[in-house]
Amino acid sequence: MADDSNSFSKGAIGSYAAVGDSFTEGVGDPGPDGTFIGWADRLAVLLSDQRDEHSFRYANLAVRGRLLDQIVEEQVPRAKELAPDLVTFCAGGNDILRPGSDPDDVAQRYEAAVVRLSESVGTVLLCTGFDTRGVPVLRHLRGKIATYTAHVRAIADRHDCPVLDLWSLRSVQDRRAWSEDRLHLSADGHTRVALRAAQVLGLEVPADPDQAWPDEEQRSAAEVRRDNINWAREHLVPWIGRRLRGQSSGDNVEPKRPDLLPL
Repeated sequence: MADDSNSFSKGAIGSYAAVGDSFTEGVGDPGPDGTFIGWADRLAVLLSDQRDEHSFRYANLAVRGRLLDQIVEEQVPRAKELAPDLVTFCAGGNDILRPGSDPDDVAQRYEAAVVRLSESVGTVLLCTGFDTRGVPVLRHLRGKIATYTAHVRAIADRHDCPVLDLWSLRSVQDRRAWSEDRLHLSADGHTRVALRAAQVLGLEVPADPDQAWPDEEQRSAAEVRRDNINWAREHLVPWIGRRLRGQSSGDNVEPKRPDLLPL
């Protein structure tokens, strides 16, 4: 079995580049300046805290809506050029959501990219898919996501990569871990993923990413139905419409942090 964690001496990771799509860009976790923060930015802060001031460098190459082949074409060469100590590689999710996609085929192309990255990068951390059993619409794709997740873990085995196992992170199965669109994590969800990623890399973290959420009042069936109707109108229908038109939320979007810069 793949070992989910790697042990690093304190401050051993001096540079980090994040590669991926909206999940890694941080969609759902808006910052005060209008850009997104997200788990990768939060992980970078935790890694920076392990080192002397201004000695840690970070790049975030992720762009929302990107398919695996686009990530491999646009971001992987840049990550190889930067040659950081750590790359997080979370990709393929948008491919899996597409009708008719084959998780076996996506995984084969994903593994080829892992091999390319491993040639230039000290450590490549891989990300599994989320367990979508409680997510409207996406729960019907749970089997495909589970198959892809199994592939990612096998790839991690073969190439000695640490694994950010999102499938087993129970706390993100709570609706409060997700933003209003139910497709992207909320700020709290991103924070919990960042904490888990830090644990995988052997860091001591200030909170348990899987700690229980506070109790909340039970919602009535009418409230749930009203929320579902509003979500479908405001988020699901536009999302489907973009796909029918061949549009992406990432059209004309550039990486928010394309260079390795000090935090």
